[in-house]
Amino acid sequence: MRVKLGNSPDSWGVWFPSEPRQVPWQRYLDEVTQAGYTGTELGPYGYLPTNPAQLRAALDSRGLQLTAGFVMLPLENPTTYATVKSQTLRVAELVASAGAGFLVVIDGEYRDLASGVTIAPASLDDDSWKQLVEATNQLGRAVQSRFGLRLVFHPHADTHVEYEAQAERLVADTDKSHVSICLDLGHFEYRGGHAVRFFQRHSDRIPYFHFKSVDREIRARVDAESLPLNEAVKLGVFCEPDMGTIDYPSFGRCLDAVNFDGWATVEQDRDPGTFEQALPSARRTLRYFQSLNLA
Repeated sequence: MRVKLGNSPDSWGVWFPSEPRQVPWQRYLDEVTQAGYTGTELGPYGYLPTNPAQLRAALDSRGLQLTAGFVMLPLENPTTYATVKSQTLRVAELVASAGAGFLVVIDGEYRDLASGVTIAPASLDDDSWKQLVEATNQLGRAVQSRFGLRLVFHPHADTHVEYEAQAERLVADTDKSHVSICLDLGHFEYRGGHAVRFFQRHSDRIPYFHFKSVDREIRARVDAESLPLNEAVKLGVFCEPDMGTIDYPSFGRCLDAVNFDGWATVEQDRDPGTFEQALPSARRTLRYFQSLNLA
């Protein structure tokens, strides 16, 4: 087993391309390196440089490998698919040019990430679900054929694929030759799923991970009050990996059992105004995973 461990702008509170409270991108890359990581995700398109040569130079000068980029777009609406595809290919082209192997795809949110306001129904009817599946399959084929990237779908809180049953349905309905899964253990357990057992069932479809954990007491409050994700993050629902619901020692044994060899990314969702806490947290997290031979 070999886990190569990176980190992500989200761990520094970067949710959007620009936001007054966010850490400057140069400082983010410097601190990821100082914390001891060898990889990073792109984060929201437009945060790190979008010029391929500038991006590659910024990464190379710090000894960092780009692992993935992501898009978060409504996949269930056929009238917007052309726009979804165009934006997806734009991100895919950039991350492929910088040497990444994955494109993370997330369905559009039904509660706005910035405000927490409900903007769409929380569940899809059968026709909309079929469109989401077909859009995902088509995007998977496109990014693989054009850029050699592996599309990994990310079940994500406050989207139409957030609960374990929805993730199971997505695995069953999508084309396994073009669609894999990014298992974010924190988001999976945030909505009551069991991430380790899900991986055991679908290890052949899961080549890439987001590592974090969930505070059990805060999650209970989120559920009781039906809080949106942005409020849950401000409360600290996503905690360091040794403090939450996920049994990472057990998960490490599962990775060892399938001889996993690949990338995982620490992604501890953080409010933008708290990025001063990110560097010491990232260092502690790396030491913890090293103690488990997961880095």
